[in-house]
Amino acid sequence: MRRRPSVVLGASGLVGQRMQQRLLGHPWFELAAVGGSALTAGKKLDEVEWRLEQARPELPNLVIHDILGSTFVQDMVHAGIEIAFSCLPSDVAAQIESKLANVGIAVFSNASHHRGEHGIPLVIPDINPSHMSLYASSKGPHACGTNCTLVSLAVPLAALRSFGIQHVSMRSEQALSGAGWKLLMSEEALAGDHEAEIPGEAEKIEHELLHVMGSVSSEKVSPADFEIDVNCQRVSRKDGHQVFVDVQFDQSVSLEDVKFALRTHAFNSVLKSCPSTPHRPIHLVERIDVNRHLWSNGTHFLENPDPSLELKAGMAVVVGEVRMTSDDTVSFTGYSHNTIRGAAGGTLLLAEQAFNEGRLREP
Repeated sequence: MRRRPSVVLGASGLVGQRMQQRLLGHPWFELAAVGGSALTAGKKLDEVEWRLEQARPELPNLVIHDILGSTFVQDMVHAGIEIAFSCLPSDVAAQIESKLANVGIAVFSNASHHRGEHGIPLVIPDINPSHMSLYASSKGPHACGTNCTLVSLAVPLAALRSFGIQHVSMRSEQALSGAGWKLLMSEEALAGDHEAEIPGEAEKIEHELLHVMGSVSSEKVSPADFEIDVNCQRVSRKDGHQVFVDVQFDQSVSLEDVKFALRTHAFNSVLKSCPSTPHRPIHLVERIDVNRHLWSNGTHFLENPDPSLELKAGMAVVVGEVRMTSDDTVSFTGYSHNTIRGAAGGTLLLAEQAFNEGRLREP
């Protein structure tokens, strides 16, 4: 199979390096270019500090392009780039993503700027794959993944939505890596000296949850309609976002029915054959261990996986402490790897969905 030449927009950030790592041995997409800021432009990849805990893989030693340079878009066209994986800050994504889509380069973005924008699907593949019908409509070949914390909440909620969701209350404990490498590598932050509050995070989660749980028709998304209360906090953990959730339904539900719904939640047939799809979207456990349960492939917890080879590792959402607090309300915790399932891996899975659905044009 021909591997499609791809550019990663992000040379030195955690998510950009996760994407480089995941593309190294990917069977469908090939790392053919990297774009970075003016600080890294002109350097070779091996001259940029590697931020991830795994050793730097044998990446092609590409010269980094200046994303905001005047010739960047045409340089990508001339290089035959077909896919752009955007791992950029929102303000930079605003300046470049649409330009790439406008010349026919398919953009799959982890950045927040275009999330929920009309004509650009915002998708978690196992929750709202039908929203990809908006892809390549009014805004060209452009799609977005969601906020990294949302995945731990939305995936189990999707498994339970047939019970009729009325109200969701969520509290998060989010890892340092969710704020980038500078906080992750701060000794003070690792010791607990950091801001706990995350400004604007709750509002993003509320908006994006209703969006991905909504329905789509005639190029328009109708958001879901239920009440949400969200509180987000940063904790002194390197990786892994955990959420503590209470869900009230519009009917009485048994614990057995809730666990069965979580256990049998599945990907559709298109997604099951994608390289990054875990064996199951939800890994149900009695109690979550934030150290041991970070790298789930849906059926097993891996120790020290190689994310450049084991694309399913870290892609499942772990759910535990499931209990009924009343006859119509369930409580549970959700946990996922924020730079894998919540960021680079989730965005790559979105591109895999588009590939399997025949949405990527031939050059």
